[in-house]
Amino acid sequence: MKAIDHSLENLLDLNGEIIKIDESLGLWVKFEVIKTSNRHQGIKYSLTLHDESQKRIMGFDNSHEIEYGAKRGVRPERTFDHWHYDENDQGRPYHYINAGQLLEDFWKEVDKRVEALKESK
Repeated sequence: MKAIDHSLENLLDLNGEIIKIDESLGLWVKFEVIKTSNRHQGIKYSLTLHDESQKRIMGFDNSHEIEYGAKRGVRPERTFDHWHYDENDQGRPYHYINAGQLLEDFWKEVDKRVEALKESK
């Protein structure tokens, strides 16, 4: 029997939200979350951190499939759930557990990025 994800409705409620998180650095986050039968979690999600020029700094999503783990003679694995470390990262696997854990992991990474950007200024 599949466990019920009680945090899913909270994540779905964030769809379309844009939240400024640091005025001095011009940082903001955006949530895009919709129900779909095309993903095993029942949602298509994109949680992203942006700078003042609208550039995505980091994000978690399942909007496109990525390949990983390819080695000589080994076929790459594929997954929809992944995160982008920075704007140049093509994506690295993310182990989706539930919506609550996704939010927690996203905000932890946002906090790390904000602190790193503050230190670099």
